[in-house]
Amino acid sequence: MSPHASRRRFLQLLAGSAALPAQGAPPPNIVFIMADDLGYGDLGCYGQKIIQTPNIDRLAAEGIRFTDAYAGCTVCAPSRSVLMTGKHMGHTSVRANTGGVPLLAEDVTVAEVLKQAGYMTGAFGKWGIGDIGSDGVPWKQGFDTYYGYLHQIHAHNQYPGFLFSNDDVRPFPQNLGGYKEMYGNDLITSMATGFLREAGSKKKPFFLYLALTLPHLELLVPTDSMQPYDKTVVEDGPYRDLRNHYSTQGKPRTSYAGMVSRVDRYVGTLMETAKELGLEDNTIFFFCSDNGTATPLWNDKGYFNSAGPFRGHKTTMYEGGIRTPMIARWKGRVKPGVSNLPWYFADVLPTLAELAGTVAPTGLDGISIVPALLGKSAQKKHDYMYWELPKYNKAAGTFADETPMQAVRMGNWKGVRPKAGGALELYDLAKDIGEKTDVAAKFPAVVKKLEAICKTARHAPRPQKDIPNPHFPG
Repeated sequence: MSPHASRRRFLQLLAGSAALPAQGAPPPNIVFIMADDLGYGDLGCYGQKIIQTPNIDRLAAEGIRFTDAYAGCTVCAPSRSVLMTGKHMGHTSVRANTGGVPLLAEDVTVAEVLKQAGYMTGAFGKWGIGDIGSDGVPWKQGFDTYYGYLHQIHAHNQYPGFLFSNDDVRPFPQNLGGYKEMYGNDLITSMATGFLREAGSKKKPFFLYLALTLPHLELLVPTDSMQPYDKTVVEDGPYRDLRNHYSTQGKPRTSYAGMVSRVDRYVGTLMETAKELGLEDNTIFFFCSDNGTATPLWNDKGYFNSAGPFRGHKTTMYEGGIRTPMIARWKGRVKPGVSNLPWYFADVLPTLAELAGTVAPTGLDGISIVPALLGKSAQKKHDYMYWELPKYNKAAGTFADETPMQAVRMGNWKGVRPKAGGALELYDLAKDIGEKTDVAAKFPAVVKKLEAICKTARHAPRPQKDIPNPHFPG
């Protein structure tokens, strides 16, 4: 059976199955909010002392704050592919971080699963796994409504010249010719809020996926979000120039703090809208980041302690590159607290499918964490979790024939191959959360087992070509 036929068959079976919400209750609405390059330590509820995040902190206080949650990858597009498909980096379709390599037509996404279960589905913000003209665009991957940046390089523009509304281009001449009037994330959150209101009025369950472009480069935010930090954040330099994206406002740290606070503002907007509409008690909120912090890449010098207690950052396989803040709140159903359950983006699809009372595709790498969310003791745990980032040749559309950068977590053991073809380092996260001491020489049997996983947990990635965008050359 061809992949296309297999996908169609699964969706047909899914459409014919009845959703079975827990205890006969209606299935919950799902709001999944993801920041971009936000570090584990950037939130007050995870130890941040300078940047203020009261709404996210309240979300954590009223829900579960996970300490050991992980993104799908250490960079944007592959991480989002894992999130959408439930397949880890050894198997997911998009393993290149270009922004134009698309999901495949035969991929079954979490949005498709929920849509077949009767959900209204809306995606807003940065997509990055299928540009216009490809099979990977959101409206071909299960989303009824999409508004935002398709190509992730386009998403570097906080004041965009245009955004996509499904396949329509919505221009913003107010942002051209040096003018900056329409802030992209304000527009995106406004559309997401409108979707929430529309879905609430139709009395249908909904899945709202808000993928903000903050606090990713470019470091640029309206001044009202900077003002609280103008006198409290110390600017320090020199800052390495990266295409002038650090801050056209001349204050990289103040801009960064303002961007994180603006994320918090958007979270508060959706929380209050759900409450106003009477949806709060049957809406589960998730909040996370797509990968680890990027601040060390722009010479932050650890000012905000964005990586928290962890080593590394975005683009590395150490904890600072892949561990993410993760919060889940469902009032009356999820008991407030803190969980150290290790889980990652591959688990999102099966988890949301179970919350919706429907079935997930077979062959996934993820497992449902609904038992942990609902405080049950029967939570299954991963034998291991796997990440990689193979080298990509954009011109050829192919990957290097080599052992890629990799990471494996097995219990408290963490294997890290920091560079392609290099030796596997070993860390005991129970004793060494900062991954400071490589104990590979002391535990050769553990290393051997992790090496075997690194070989069997993956297949070679398919050739992946960027789809040219006539509106944005990338």
